Amino acid sequence: MINFNVPPVVGTEEHYIAQAIAARKICGDGAFTKKCNAWIEEHTGTAKALLTTSCTHATEMAAILAGIREGDEIIMPSYTFVSTANAFVLRGGVPVFVDIRPDTMNIDEEKIEDAITERTKAIVAVHYAGVACEMDRIGEIAGRHGLIVIEDAAQGVMASYKGQALGSIGDFGCFSFHETKNYSMGEGGALLIRNPKDVERAEIVREKGTDRSKFFRGQVDKYTWVDAGSSYLPSELNAAYLYAQLEQAERVNENRLKSWRFYEERLRPLAEEGLLELPYIPKECTHNAHMFYIKARDLKERSRLIGFLKERGVMAVFHYIPLHSAPAGRQFGRFHGDDIYTTKESERLLRLPMYYGLREEDAKQVVNAVWEFYGK
Repeated sequence: MINFNVPPVVGTEEHYIAQAIAARKICGDGAFTKKCNAWIEEHTGTAKALLTTSCTHATEMAAILAGIREGDEIIMPSYTFVSTANAFVLRGGVPVFVDIRPDTMNIDEEKIEDAITERTKAIVAVHYAGVACEMDRIGEIAGRHGLIVIEDAAQGVMASYKGQALGSIGDFGCFSFHETKNYSMGEGGALLIRNPKDVERAEIVREKGTDRSKFFRGQVDKYTWVDAGSSYLPSELNAAYLYAQLEQAERVNENRLKSWRFYEERLRPLAEEGLLELPYIPKECTHNAHMFYIKARDLKERSRLIGFLKERGVMAVFHYIPLHSAPAGRQFGRFHGDDIYTTKESERLLRLPMYYGLREEDAKQVVNAVWEFYGK
C-alpha cells in the first residue's frame, strides 16, 4: 500500500534530540526553540516568531492578541480545519463563513465585504494547499474597515504571495508543524507577529500570562502573573526534531515540488480531456507542494475513485467537511451569502499521496491507477 502521508525525516533529528537531552534542557524555550524562531524570522521577514505546541494554539494566541470577545464576528471560509473556527469560538467569537473560489479553494475575497457588520473584528485568510489567498484585496478591505487580518498558513511554510512569505503578510500568521505537514515536530506550530508592539504581550500570553521571558532576559528581577495566558511552549525535544528539517528546508521543498510536477505533467492529459481537474496556481503565488489534489466530476465519482485506488494499493483521501454544515458550525457560526462552491467543490476534491521522499515508482503507480480508473 502506498501511504497517503509519511512524516518527514531528514536524518539529523535523533542527533539534535540527543543534544537537547545532553544539555539537560528539555522544557520550552531552550536553544533549539530559539533556533527555530530565528529561522522563521529570517526566512519570512516577520518581526517575531514564537514556536507553539500546535497551529491550533498559535491561532488561539492570535485570537487573544486580536482582542476577540463575546459576540465579535470573524469572517473566514467554511472550507477549513476546525481549529480555524475553534480558536475564536473559545473566546465567544462568531465565525461568519463565506464562499470559496473554485479555482484555488481559498476564501472568495469578493464575498468578504458584504459579510462585514458592526460586530466584525477580523478576517481569517486560509491559504489552502500552500497557495496564497488574494492578500492585496483582503488587506485593502481590512484597512478600510479597520479589521485585523490573521493568516491561517498551516499549510504555507516556504510558500509566498508576490514574493512575500505566507504568514508574514497579515497582522498575525499561524504555521503548523504537525506530522502531516511539509516540516514536522510531531505536534507543533508557530505564531508570526508582524507588529513589534504585539511581541511583548504575545510572550506573556505564551508563558501562562507571566513575564517570565523578560525575567530570563534580565529585564526584571522576578517574574509574576501579569495577564491572562496559557502554556503554549513546545518541548525542546520537539523543537530539536523540527530544527533538523528547517536546516534542510530547501531540499525538502524541492523534493516535494518534484513529486508535484510529476503528478501534474502526467495527469494533465486527463484534465485536457475534461475527465478531471488539477490544482490551479495563480501567477502571483509560489506554492510549496503541500498537497496534490484532483477533482472528480462529483461526490459519487470521487467515492468510486477512492475505492478503486485502494484496491490498487493507493491510499487517497478527501479533505474537509465544510464547517457550516457541521453540528458545531451551525451552533456557533453562520454562513453569509450563498454556498455556491464550498460544498460542491469539497465533494469533488481528492488528495493523492504526497510526502518528502515519495519514490517515483510509487508516484507512477498512483498515476497509472488514476488513468486506469478513467479507462485510459
